Amino acid sequence: MVYFTSDLHFHHENIIRHTKRPFQNIEQMDQALIKNWNQLVDFQDEVYILGDFTMKGPSLAMETLSELKGTKHLIRGNHDRFADNPSFNQSLFTSIQDYAEIEVCNTRFILFHYPIMEWNGFFRGSISLHGHQHNHRDYNEQNRRQGVLRYDVGVDANIMKPVSAEEIISFFSL
Repeated sequence: MVYFTSDLHFHHENIIRHTKRPFQNIEQMDQALIKNWNQLVDFQDEVYILGDFTMKGPSLAMETLSELKGTKHLIRGNHDRFADNPSFNQSLFTSIQDYAEIEVCNTRFILFHYPIMEWNGFFRGSISLHGHQHNHRDYNEQNRRQGVLRYDVGVDANIMKPVSAEEIISFFSL
């Protein structure tokens, strides 16, 4: 299975207040995000992280990545400088990119940290996935109502867990 997520902000205490996350502290948040991920994702699954995994440096990034199941890909966000640090073990990711296009279940997905107005295949059914804005579920529902195939895969919009390609395709098929 293929999953997407974004804006986890592991070890970032201010994100709790900034996005009104339902946690008392970063330990509680980090534990919940890891638990939610590992209950959903299996070792053979692929997970595309569309940015902002952590802004707390390479050692904490490596420690947290090692706790998460699945094959992981990073689409860089504005807080992923750890990935370019010489002390970071880049092999923890299968790929590190700024942008990607993949096909899952005969659907083209455009992967970028930032939301964009139009994308490759915009008029041909491709779905743009992004994070960055820390939207809530209503953002994705509004896009669906307006016929815009753009989806925020961030944890704030997806009950603090990754979302599968199948779920996104089904979401827009209603």
